Amino acid sequence: MPSKKYCLKMFLFAIMVFVPMYANAVAVDATDTVDDMDVATEMEAVSADAVAAYDASGSLFQQITDLEQEKVLMELEKERAQLNLELDRLAAEKIKLHMEIDELSGRAEQQQQELANAQARLEAEAAKLEREKEELEAQTEELIAKRAYATTSTATVTSDNATNQQAVNFNSQYRLLNVIGAGAQLQATIENLQTGQNRIISVGRVVDGYTVQSISLDEGVVFTNGSDTQTLNITKSK
Repeated sequence: MPSKKYCLKMFLFAIMVFVPMYANAVAVDATDTVDDMDVATEMEAVSADAVAAYDASGSLFQQITDLEQEKVLMELEKERAQLNLELDRLAAEKIKLHMEIDELSGRAEQQQQELANAQARLEAEAAKLEREKEELEAQTEELIAKRAYATTSTATVTSDNATNQQAVNFNSQYRLLNVIGAGAQLQATIENLQTGQNRIISVGRVVDGYTVQSISLDEGVVFTNGSDTQTLNITKSK
């Protein structure tokens, strides 16, 4: 089916052909009406035949029409190519957007996992500190108990020593029997008046919490515990 532009050009061509012919027919003398009508009829028939037999292919009009159509087709191709480029760009941006969304999702999951790991480490560290605190408290309580026990034991020992110091009286409990030896090798024999048992002592020996400080023939035996000193000799022994 011919386009509207093609039909319009054909219409203009027909006007260019028929208008001069029609003007010439009107110029004929009016007196020959019948002849003129015949002539006009014949001219119209000739014009119709000419229009029907007219072949527009290869003419300038046809070339112009073809050029216009090609121009329109080129514009349409250009627009279609531009649309294809836009579609490709949109598809690439869509792919890029999906990749960014996936990356952000992966980062969010990674950050969430890191937070969970950090929280687990903090909880483990808190539990470790709590255990160390409990162990420290137990050690502190143990040290306090040991110190209290040591203080009590020291007080007991001190009390016992004080009791022994007050209870021991060598002149009433022992008797010096003899002193034998010479120089630093002197030894003394003492008798326990309550049990009747004899005991040989030398310098440095301990008797009832007292240490033998010295032994001599003149002074006898000297006992000391650091705070109290007693002497047991032959002249004072019973």
